[in-house]
Amino acid sequence: MTNFTEQDLQYMQRAFELAEVAKEKGEVPVGAVLVKGGEVIGEGFNQPILNNDPTAHAEVVALRQAGSKIENYRLVDTTLYVTLEPCAMCAMALVHARVGRVVYATEDPRTGAGGSVLNILQHESFNHHCVVESGLMKESCSAQLKAFFKAKRDNKRNK
Repeated sequence: MTNFTEQDLQYMQRAFELAEVAKEKGEVPVGAVLVKGGEVIGEGFNQPILNNDPTAHAEVVALRQAGSKIENYRLVDTTLYVTLEPCAMCAMALVHARVGRVVYATEDPRTGAGGSVLNILQHESFNHHCVVESGLMKESCSAQLKAFFKAKRDNKRNK
């Protein structure tokens, strides 16, 4: 079990809050926070429906914001906090950006690319590997996602 710091918890709580924003907007509740040197340099929540953009996942939104903020596409020595294990698209973007550490709350048993289904973040053939840690706020983030999808199913049944 990983020993998370109080600061890790603070950033994951912020990611959880961003996931709530996504949920309120009808998006899958995923939030992400990118930190460098103790400073938040990028934040995002899922917004592919809002933006008509299939790449507008929370992680990609945070990466784009961070790149603009530090005026560099290389996000070396950063940590990404995200409420759900990254998908293959997001994982590859994290590798290309050279993110140093990825902390995700709960695994994605269908499309997770941080070690559960695939392990793109640490794939042996790539020249960059992210440190991956999971489980911080797992219960809260998992419950948030399950409640969202249950409500969608219930709403569909009632129509």
